[in-house]
Amino acid sequence: MRVLLLAALGAILAVPAVRPASGAPPAPSPGVAKAADPGASAAARPALRRARCPKRLPGCRTAIGRVVLVESVDPDGDGDLHVVIVGRDGITAPGLTAIDVRRGLRPRRDPRLGQLVTAAGQVQRGSYGQRQIHAVRFRVG
Repeated sequence: MRVLLLAALGAILAVPAVRPASGAPPAPSPGVAKAADPGASAAARPALRRARCPKRLPGCRTAIGRVVLVESVDPDGDGDLHVVIVGRDGITAPGLTAIDVRRGLRPRRDPRLGQLVTAAGQVQRGSYGQRQIHAVRFRVG
């Protein structure tokens, strides 16, 4: 998992920020409405709401972001899914959150790169010492 996290971080840092030549700010990403536009259509609003922590779950955190890495086949063979997302939450590293999704919580189809996902669960140490969410709630947009 450590190698996968480092590879994801390297891939993110290797992609330069793209700005229009005019110096104008980039257009908002598809599927996200501007905060100052309350009349935006339903199609322009985010397609996925942030997962919420269950009441009375100590150490629970939530995260939402775009998938930058998927490990569908877990090396230890217990059938869980590992996903790394990029977003504002940054639980594992600045801007990155690793999510461990247990077998019974896995979606029918594994998320694809770039898909929006959200998770809620306790923050625990992974097998390489990284901080990650052990999901009790996981949804794919």
